This record gives sequence, structure tokens and C-alpha cells, in this order.
Amino acid sequence: MLAGVGAVLVVGLAVLVPVLLSQDDDSTSSQGRDGGGDTTLDAVEEYSDLETSHTEDPVDYEQSPPVGGPHAPVWLDCGVYDEPVSEEHVVHDLEHGTVWITYEPGLDEESVAALEAVLPDNGILSPYDGLEAPVVVTVWERQLELTGADDPRLEQFIDEFGAGETAPEPFASCAGGLADPSGSPV
Repeated sequence: MLAGVGAVLVVGLAVLVPVLLSQDDDSTSSQGRDGGGDTTLDAVEEYSDLETSHTEDPVDYEQSPPVGGPHAPVWLDCGVYDEPVSEEHVVHDLEHGTVWITYEPGLDEESVAALEAVLPDNGILSPYDGLEAPVVVTVWERQLELTGADDPRLEQFIDEFGAGETAPEPFASCAGGLADPSGSPV
């Protein structure tokens, strides 16, 4: 009788295990930390052939936040800003290979601190009015909307694009730029 019960258990496991393994096998690899959301970089928006000219005039960028295009002749200094920054100056930073992390104004302090913790030395962190997502990470010609500061794709994006790979003037530092986020000389 024990042999019969053992045989039933073996057959049951032989059927059940493959079924369980095939269910959502790849869905768990595309889940975020909270069980939802994609953890791949498939959602990165790509833009190409953006103009690299300098201008003193305000620019009406097609993307928000901008991912490149005409920009101010002087860039913004690297760092963390607690108010919105001049787009025309930051686009110059993007041309140099800077990572720009923007977040919704009013994001909680803990989340802003988490964003600061992953900001590369050649990076700018600032609030941005009117974002389509709580956090957006941008480099020249690439952008990714994120679910928040804890979205695992933020660090993946920085690992993939944060060294200036897409920038027309990669590896130029954002250090030494304007210190005033409005873009006015200090």
C-alpha cells in the first residue's frame, strides 16, 4: 500500500512541478521590487539626430524633459538642485554625457535622498514640473520614465547609458558650469 501511495506522489509531483515552473516563469523576471512593473530597459525612449547648436534664445523642446537639441553655450554645474533648472543649460550638460534625474515636485524627502544616493558624479538631480511619471532619467537622446526612486531600472539605466555613450561630447564634465539653477551667471 505504501508503494502505491509513493507512486501517486511521484506522478503528482512529476505533473505539478513543470506546471508550476512554467507558470509566470518569465513574469517574475519582469516584475519590480513591489511585484509590479518591468525591470528591463525596453521602455527607454530613443531619439536621434538631435541638433547640437548653441543658442542664447529660449528653446521649445519637443520632449519634456528635453533629451537634447539646441542649447545654451554654458552648462549647469553638476549636483543636486531643490528647484527646477534651466532646460537650455542642462541640455548642454546632456551633450557632455551628464545624467539628469528629474522628479515630481513634492516627492517625499526619503525618495529624493534615494535619488541623490544613485546620482553619478557627472549628474544633475532636480524637480521638474509636469512630469508624466514620478521620476524620469535622461541622457542625450535617451529617456526612461520610472515608477519612483526605488524603481530598479534607474540603476540599470545609469549602468547602461551613464558614461556618456550617447552624447556628442562624451566624458566632458558638468563640473565648472553655472551654479545658479535659473541659468543666470553667479
